[in-house]
Amino acid sequence: MSTAPAPTTDASPQSAAPAPVRSVRSVLRPLILRLHFYAGVLVAPFLLVAATTGLLYAASFQAEKILYAHELTVPAGDHKLPLSEQVAAARKAHPEGTVSAVRPSPEADATTRVLLSGVPGVGPDHSLAVFVDPYTAKVRGSLEQYGSTGALPLRTWLDGLHGNLHLGETGRLYSELAASWLWVIAGGGLALWFGRRRAQRKVRGTSGRRRTLGLHGTIGVWAAVGFVFLSATGLTWSTYAGANIDTLRTALHQATPSISAAAGGDHGSHNGSATGAGKDAATPKELDTILAAARAEGLGDPVEIVPPADASSAYVVKQIQRSWPEKQDAVAVDPASGKVVDELRFADYPLLAKLTRWGIDAHTGTLFGLVNQIALMALALSLILLIVWGYRMWWLRGRASAFGRPIPRGAWQHVPPQSLVPALATVAVLGYFVPLLGIPLAVFIAVDVLLGEIAHRKGRRTRDGQVA
Repeated sequence: MSTAPAPTTDASPQSAAPAPVRSVRSVLRPLILRLHFYAGVLVAPFLLVAATTGLLYAASFQAEKILYAHELTVPAGDHKLPLSEQVAAARKAHPEGTVSAVRPSPEADATTRVLLSGVPGVGPDHSLAVFVDPYTAKVRGSLEQYGSTGALPLRTWLDGLHGNLHLGETGRLYSELAASWLWVIAGGGLALWFGRRRAQRKVRGTSGRRRTLGLHGTIGVWAAVGFVFLSATGLTWSTYAGANIDTLRTALHQATPSISAAAGGDHGSHNGSATGAGKDAATPKELDTILAAARAEGLGDPVEIVPPADASSAYVVKQIQRSWPEKQDAVAVDPASGKVVDELRFADYPLLAKLTRWGIDAHTGTLFGLVNQIALMALALSLILLIVWGYRMWWLRGRASAFGRPIPRGAWQHVPPQSLVPALATVAVLGYFVPLLGIPLAVFIAVDVLLGEIAHRKGRRTRDGQVA
């Protein structure tokens, strides 16, 4: 007797449909959005200060030329006097301090600068610049100067405001924090913009939050490369990240080389040789010989002549042109014989040393002159607008419920391990080399986790109360 097979029915259990597989991009987008949101809200005040002060600093180059025109320029003449006579005139008018450097007139209508250190009332890292007419040796005035670019009082003050808010080394942390996060915010913004549908990027015909979002994204995309550049170059001379970069460059044999100022002989008898930079080290006739020796080695204007540090040292003549093409060659000249005892050519710099030099000069607005300065002002203004629009979007986002409603948390839980682990490793390495990126990020995560746990427990208590 055979048994018939059991008939099938529609009620038979069906196999569960597999869960849809989410793409890596769709999983990462909420995480990037939350990071962009937190960084924008919390770091933006520092970026706003950096952008505003940077805008003023970029404009100071042209303002300086107008404000100090009397000291900087003279009517062009037929014949410039020997450099030693110009320096002697400066020392007669200002016998205080010691000569630390001389910058001969680089152009027909430019004055000669005689730099004095140790002048009462002038900071130890500053010098007093005495401006001399190269045709008549008349002193046209004196101003405090700072840095290798020859910044005068206006630019010096704005440089301090931009770099450290005039708070010394502690104040430098603000600018390093801004530089550490600017590239992260710019990169996150790019990822979010290109991840949106094309129709959602439009600005025309939109209003309210969507229009603000469109403006924010459009300007951000155009300026993102500039922001990343400013961030990278700003970090090269920051306190902590800059020190790590210097260590890395040294380990890779890419540090900026320096010229040897050893004269290689007994020069105790030459004039002005025994007093450090020497109160009279730059006044003897040998100064003209030193300059002629540097010219013979191809060092064209503008140059700076640094007197011997002691009896066994040589003069150092170095080019100081930071605009393109850069002139950074240097020679050391024996004051007794007038012979070149060492030379350093910019062409022989290691690649990273050259890139660092170019990056810093572009960041400070000197590499391409006025065009460079206009580009920096445009980037600074763009960043200011982006920050204002960003805060406006934050406000508009929460108007229906609570002010500044944040992006939902928990996005990282959906990131697959094969993507999450390498990302965490990369963040850890970056955080180590750029501490003011790593430390605030760790704080962001800790606070976010804490707030999430508080919200979770509050929600559980509410549900338990409802069940009861």
